[in-house]
Amino acid sequence: MDKEESDIRKCKVIIVGGGMAGLSAASLLAKNNMNDFVLLEARKRIGGRIVSIEPDGCKLELGANWIHGILGNPMYEMALVNNLVDIVHVPKPHKVIAATEDGNQVSTQLLQEIYEAYVCFLRRCEEYFLCQYLPPEGIESVGEHIQLEIELYLQKLNDPEERHVRRLIFDCLLKRETCISGCDSMSDIDLLELGSYTELQGGNITLPSGYSSILGPASKHIPPDNILKEHVVSCIKWSSGENWYSDLSDETSDDSERTVIDAEINDKGCINDESVDLLKPQIKEKIEYPVEVICENGNKFLADHVICTIPLGVLKDKSTTLFSPPLPLFKQESIERLSFGTVNKVFLVYERPFLPHDVSEVMFLWEADPEKDDDISKTWQKKIFSFSKVTETVLLGWISGKEAEYAETLSQDVIADMCTDILRKFLNDPYVPKPKVCVCTHWHSEPYTRGSYTAVAVGASQCDIENLALPLYTKRTNKKPTLLFAGEHTHSSFYSTVHGAYLSGRTCAQSLLDPEEEPVTISCTDTGDLSSWIRGISLED
Repeated sequence: MDKEESDIRKCKVIIVGGGMAGLSAASLLAKNNMNDFVLLEARKRIGGRIVSIEPDGCKLELGANWIHGILGNPMYEMALVNNLVDIVHVPKPHKVIAATEDGNQVSTQLLQEIYEAYVCFLRRCEEYFLCQYLPPEGIESVGEHIQLEIELYLQKLNDPEERHVRRLIFDCLLKRETCISGCDSMSDIDLLELGSYTELQGGNITLPSGYSSILGPASKHIPPDNILKEHVVSCIKWSSGENWYSDLSDETSDDSERTVIDAEINDKGCINDESVDLLKPQIKEKIEYPVEVICENGNKFLADHVICTIPLGVLKDKSTTLFSPPLPLFKQESIERLSFGTVNKVFLVYERPFLPHDVSEVMFLWEADPEKDDDISKTWQKKIFSFSKVTETVLLGWISGKEAEYAETLSQDVIADMCTDILRKFLNDPYVPKPKVCVCTHWHSEPYTRGSYTAVAVGASQCDIENLALPLYTKRTNKKPTLLFAGEHTHSSFYSTVHGAYLSGRTCAQSLLDPEEEPVTISCTDTGDLSSWIRGISLED
């Protein structure tokens, strides 16, 4: 055996990516005594888009911020079982003030009125998916529909100034929504698909010790030697070149189309159920290891299966060169149709508090400026819709879309100065101090994410997410797939969330476990409440 061949590591399963989806898959395999796997992580750390830092003793969440919902949420139950949740919750003062650029604050009553109307408009948008209604002709996006609702709402007012200030509040709430949805504008989000996201009940939960504290419980069952950090995957060969082919058609085509020849695609871009079998092409001769994964550091790995948890942003950039043969055309098209927007955070850390103790958030009611609005270098800051308190001495602002990407090109000192000017203007207080520390995230520039989270863009659908989740086979008779996909972008109901990533990883791992063995997935005594037992979620051994 030559040296090059001996340096190739062989195993049963390769997991690409050490975010929550990869950790979930690896953990389930390990808990079922299937330890012949390797997890390849590009960074020096695990966790992916979960990362907490602590500059000057302040815990800052650079990525995932909340556990979204309680009932049936595996992340909440994992946190609860591991004593990461503060169950004795003392409500903090929650007073939101909204101010115009000249420093005038609107009344709380008016702010509440507009907020309630806005929530009503948003719920109506969700009903198109949930109830199969048809929207007004020519209205395709959430933004268009809400703007129509806003116009109808404001028509009832005769006073131009009353209409104007209300419109400013609506605009501020729409900017907030772009950060929730992960897009540049709500006009980018498909109206008919807004309700496809399932919201778990219980509100947003923060972990006092930081979201990163959940990575310990999530990874504790994984043998440390099975996790290889700083292993950037450059190529996933999931079928052996000329030995791979489909006998479904006599027509010649490139590899990207071979797995879907003659498969029927419905009008939403989904593969019909009866055509799913066509995703299992034939193989001419037996190959010992159908998968080869090559890393940028020169290391190579052979395996029977690979679970790919690479984020959608990276797939958008590199899917055409990352896989050999290329992914089937239906997957490539779904990757292109779905959106993976940028949402960044701006943390301002101060020596001492300067906002009143009872104020939790300051909303900015920006005026439009037609002469400058086309120059993002002069208007990027207007996408920051508010600053909210993390603690009495830490403020958090959010920014999304093109403005967020532009802000990544600026120094943190420039951003700190701009944010100070904003606060002084809207609070009408020239003595607002400059922060001692300014921390800004750069998720678009991060090479292993290239954005923040998935959204269903206009023209895309829930079917595109389902297409991304479909596994691929290298032999029709194989009971287990060769190439599997996990990550928040593959969960059709919980996309954009950590719990969606977690559940998708478990699904992939479950499909690779020996069906003749009883899987370790349910353990009633290990969970925080009955909901996780019902869902088959195991938290502890």
